[in-house]
Parts: sequence; C-alpha cells; structure tokens
Amino acid sequence: MTFQELNISEPILKALSNKNYEQPTPIQEKAIPAALEGRDLLGIAQTGTGKTAAFAIPLIQQLDKQSIQARRRDIKALILTPTRELAIQIGENFTDYARYTGVRHTVIFGGVNQKPQVEKLRRGVDILVATPGRLLDLINQRHISLDHICHFVLDEADRMLDMGFIHDIKRLLPMLPAKKQTLFFSATMPTQINKLSKSILNNPVTVKITPTASAIDLIDQHLFFVEKPEKSKLLIALLKKDTDKSALVFSRTKHGADRIAKILNRKGIGCEAIHGNKTQGTRQRVLTNFKSRKTRVIIATDIAARGIDIDNLEMVINYDLPDVAETYVHRIGRTGRAGNRGTAFTFCSKDEKVMIRNIQRLTGKKLNAVAV
Repeated sequence: MTFQELNISEPILKALSNKNYEQPTPIQEKAIPAALEGRDLLGIAQTGTGKTAAFAIPLIQQLDKQSIQARRRDIKALILTPTRELAIQIGENFTDYARYTGVRHTVIFGGVNQKPQVEKLRRGVDILVATPGRLLDLINQRHISLDHICHFVLDEADRMLDMGFIHDIKRLLPMLPAKKQTLFFSATMPTQINKLSKSILNNPVTVKITPTASAIDLIDQHLFFVEKPEKSKLLIALLKKDTDKSALVFSRTKHGADRIAKILNRKGIGCEAIHGNKTQGTRQRVLTNFKSRKTRVIIATDIAARGIDIDNLEMVINYDLPDVAETYVHRIGRTGRAGNRGTAFTFCSKDEKVMIRNIQRLTGKKLNAVAV
C-alpha cells in the first residue's frame, strides 16, 4: 500500500516525499483511514512503529480543510504526552508533515521559562502538543482554553501511568468537550490503562501492532554474561572497537547513568548522560549533540530515552537489564529502523538472568551468549 492509497491530501504527500517516506507502516495503514473518518482509535503499539504519523497526518489533514473557513485560531487538537523529549519529537514531526499546509502547532512542557510558550499561544495555534504538568499550569493561569478541542490524542498512556500522571489526566478529561475524536495509544495495557481507555473511547477502532519478526531480525543481538564490576571494562572495549558508530547506552538508574558517563569520559570516550534530574536545557542540548553526531555516545535511563528517535542509530547497549521484558524490545528497537541493520549488546549479571528468560519468551528468540 502507498500513502496515496490512504487518501492523504497533496500538501501532506509532498511533505512525506521530501522526507523519503515511500510507504506507510502497518499502524499507519490501519489507523490513518479510521482517523480520517473521525473514528475513535485504540492503538496498541510500541515506540518506533510510526504511530506519531498515524495520528499527526489525519489531524493535520482534517484541520487544514477546516482552517479555510475558521476565522479564529483556537486550539482544536490536543496531544498529551508524558515527557519533554517526546513532546519535542512529536512537534518536529508536525513541523515536517504540516509544512505545506496552513495548520499551526506549538509544543509546551515544564522545566523551562513559560513566557515564550505563552507568546506562541497568544499568536494562535490549531494543534497543541503538551506534557500534563505545564498544560494544567497554563490552564489554571487562563492562558489555555480547551473549549474548542475537537481532537484529543493521549500518547504513551502506559508511560503516563508509570510516571504518576494518571491523576493529572483524570483532572484534564472533564475540561475537554464531550463531543470530540479521541485517539488513545499505549504500548501495553495494564488494568488501569484498560479501564481509562474504555471510559474515554466511543466505539473505537482497535489497531494492535506487535513487533514483527522481520524488524527484530534486522537487529544483531549479542548477550554477554558479565558480573557488575566488569561491565564498565566491557563497555569501554566495545566502544573503542567501533569508534565510528553512535551508541545509546541504557542504565537502570540516574545515578548509574552519571557514573557510567564519568568512567567513559575518564577513558577518553566522549559521552553525556540524560535522565530526569537533568534540566530541560541540558537534556535538549545532549539530544541535539547526539543527533548531529557531535556526541557519539549517550547514557540514558528508560524514561529519558522514551523520546529519543535517532536516524541510523547503529548501536544500543543494555548496560543494565530492564525490569520488564517489553522494555528490552523498546530499547533495542531504537536501532535497526527503516530497513537499516542495527546492533544490540546486552550485559547480564547473575541476578539479571531471570530477565533473559522473560525476554526470550516474549520475542520467541534465543539470545546467544558471546564469550567475553
């Protein structure tokens, strides 16, 4: 199937061709037609499946048609997302897809001065991408009205739950008009998220995308059984072996991420850490440096890494194994995208071996150990 066959408008097709997007991903194939019809949608899909385009394209197309008649630029679509990095990433995608349309958007998040964000809101936007805390702040200050919302997207709902935002979402929901289109996305469906989806969706189209074998097949997975004191030595050896490759290294904790970064920098491997204790300015600078290849290695916690979407990322390293098997798939899925091959290295100490069994059960693949 092609994007043309999804009845996407010419301005958006032109933007997609500029980005060399030739054909839709499975979630885009199923979600875009339903969203263009105005249906509510439940999308169960992981990061990296193309879900941002699955909701961004239909929203832009519907609002572009309306904006010809609309005299006022009230906020008509709200995208709620858990992290600053993900909000910025979604905003960049809207910039790309709406380039040849009359649709305006802006992004708001906490941790930075609100004044520039308020100025953009005053000039008028059709689409608002927001994190919950800053959105509630600006609503309380009467800088934002949700009275004209006709499209609502809740993105990464399970991550919202993990980060403690579920109460903020429940505060926001009554502020939205009763009549609206709702698009709900989550990688997993724990009980609370399942209940929430049923309470806000009206006869939704359900689209469930599981990681395809072919996507995982594009990632060369290597497992090292190595005890904790030896992990840093192995990491240094791997990074010094492939000096031309960019690498995203996952740490379970913020303290661990800082410690790993210090060890690597002392060994002459330029890197930076990114996690929730870093200021927004620092986090954005680290991401910009990584995307431009100014920084070759970043150490990240799972929450901070949620919004990282890097073209042609060659290497993912699981310094610590995650607590949930699905998170392993999220992590390694940062590489091996868009038909490119990628490499994932996983370090496993004795107390982490149970996670390897869970990962192999989930992916249906045996991870072959490599001698250290």
